[in-house]
Amino acid sequence: MSETPLLDELEKGPFPSFVKEIKKTAELHEKAEKEVPVMAKGVLKQVETSFRDKITHWKHGGIVAVRGYGGGVIGRYSDLAEEIPEVAHFHTVRVNQPSGWFYTSKALREICDIWERRGSGLTNFHGSTGDMVLLGTFTEQLQPLRDELAELDTPFDIGGSGGDFRTPSCCVGPARCEFACYDTLEACYQITTEFQNELHRPMFPYKFKIKFAGCPNDCVASIARSDFAVIGTWKDDIKIDSAAVKEYAGQIDIQAEVVDLCPTGCMSWDGSTLSIDNANCVRCMHCINKMPKALAPGDERGATILIGGKAPMLEGAILGWLFVPFMEMEPPYDEIKDMVAELWEWWDEYGKFRERIGETIWRLGMSEALRVAGVDAVPQHVQEPRNNPFMYFAKDELVHSDIVKEFEKRGLKLKGEAGEED
Repeated sequence: MSETPLLDELEKGPFPSFVKEIKKTAELHEKAEKEVPVMAKGVLKQVETSFRDKITHWKHGGIVAVRGYGGGVIGRYSDLAEEIPEVAHFHTVRVNQPSGWFYTSKALREICDIWERRGSGLTNFHGSTGDMVLLGTFTEQLQPLRDELAELDTPFDIGGSGGDFRTPSCCVGPARCEFACYDTLEACYQITTEFQNELHRPMFPYKFKIKFAGCPNDCVASIARSDFAVIGTWKDDIKIDSAAVKEYAGQIDIQAEVVDLCPTGCMSWDGSTLSIDNANCVRCMHCINKMPKALAPGDERGATILIGGKAPMLEGAILGWLFVPFMEMEPPYDEIKDMVAELWEWWDEYGKFRERIGETIWRLGMSEALRVAGVDAVPQHVQEPRNNPFMYFAKDELVHSDIVKEFEKRGLKLKGEAGEED
């Protein structure tokens, strides 16, 4: 009789089954030389017991790490350690992925060989942050695992976890996409190496993610999944190849499938000529995606910065909102580095425990974040029109000396003067 009758049911049906794959791993590990017990077999027992008891038997907690690192390892233990010793510990290790998730087959084989020996052999390619996730090992295997990863011909580092800068990730960018408006791979690499201390040592109120998307298609979903989204865009006009447009006219209904679906109605088609009112284009990419041989992003390229995107925690899910309309993207990306560092310092001082930076901005106001980052306010920053008539100015905002004199003449105190009320 099977040891896992409930899990066996999940192998039935037309869809791939994680149960089948874990069983295959367990069977292979029964015959292999390993530094740890056959953890895959223990996982099956653990999950079967949880299905039967209708409660989880995984405990989350405990601080485990490797020397010099505060993050990158998620501690997990079983409350059935005596009954299922194979998974008494089941720590997850995050490994910093290469930009764009480009691996050589040699590097992947080497990582898998290490993990087969020192862990469960189970992986997740990739976690929502971007890391390669190695699922399940014992505490005593963490340091040897990290050391062996670092000693490979292509060395790999540990990623982020906890209240720190999480591992940056990016789309494939110019490596495989003609729409990329900047080099996402280089930007991701440079930001990763710049902030190693923040990546490895938790010090923030909560996590902070940066994702790099090469164009408004946003293939890494940075607007929804990152606190600081860098999305490629362009300032000039969409490039049009008129001959290619005519070719598409014989293949698709340009009026119905392109022009009528433009969200701002900035396009027109008279049957022979496609016209675009670029001043009203919002860079949605629909027309370019439908006719990639005929339309392309302009030549004056860079990125838009969005801030505050996140999944639910203290507040509900938030899509990132506009922070910098356009920024040139050239190495060494000092403008982004300086801006992020200033925002971190402010957030670290004013953010509450487990409060993402977007929630801090929501609470304290976008104007504060703009001031800290040195970004000028633009109409696109306004969420809604003012609903009260009161205006306040700091003293250094009053550019006309006669206004300052008039305030002083009337004995009024100006906001921003030390030790005085507004």
